[in-house]
Amino acid sequence: MKYMKAVFILFFLFSVPHVSLADHAPSPVNELDDIADQALQMTKAGKYEEAKHLLNQFSEEFTAASMHQSFSMDELRIMTISHNLALETINQTNAGIEQKVNAVTRFRLVMDALSSHYQPLWVEMEDPLMEAFNGVKTAAEIGNSEQYHTELNLFLSKYNIIQPSIKLDIPVDQAQALDARISYLDNYRQKVLESTDAMAELTTLQTDLEHLFENKKEDEADPSLWWVIISTGSIIVSTLSYVGWRKYKGRGEAPSSERQKN
Repeated sequence: MKYMKAVFILFFLFSVPHVSLADHAPSPVNELDDIADQALQMTKAGKYEEAKHLLNQFSEEFTAASMHQSFSMDELRIMTISHNLALETINQTNAGIEQKVNAVTRFRLVMDALSSHYQPLWVEMEDPLMEAFNGVKTAAEIGNSEQYHTELNLFLSKYNIIQPSIKLDIPVDQAQALDARISYLDNYRQKVLESTDAMAELTTLQTDLEHLFENKKEDEADPSLWWVIISTGSIIVSTLSYVGWRKYKGRGEAPSSERQKN
């Protein structure tokens, strides 16, 4: 029984990740991400002045954070554009709540992509994006031009929300190819609708979008987690083998001890 207790103690000790105080200290980019998240929550609640204040606070703290956190030119460009658009939209009195939420969401997703190595938030947009795309495809199949343009506008607005953060998370050539295909669909929408190859074009785009989300989901698991699982499993197996060997050895020694006493 005492050996089984030892097994459980060892399992607990080695399965719990060892963390230090430094692991809990938020990095500058994580703090900026928190501000972006707060700005989004304020925007969703209709508290635009608070959201504006947080977006301005972001600008101030980003200047200080940039001294400790390095960003590439593409990262700076994408982040700056999305932040400026969010602040500009919040300040527009004629912009509706949906337009404001979309603009700040776009900025929020960019910051999450910069701060998260796994499970980016933009992946959670798969269902609404693909639902909108299916609406485009259905309208094209039945040849309803008005519905097609309406559904396409809806799809483009949803894709526009995640497009900047996608560029931060996937290879440049893949992002450019996807953008080119969607831009063609937008710029030549009527031509695509009336073309005999319309469905083939839409099917190809659907495949690209599905691969986009599937490939990113495959990268979501932290490799260090597998190392913990493998290490813990090896320790448990070794411990059980040792306990079994001690038990077997104890049984083998018992008869010889009795013979010596006799």
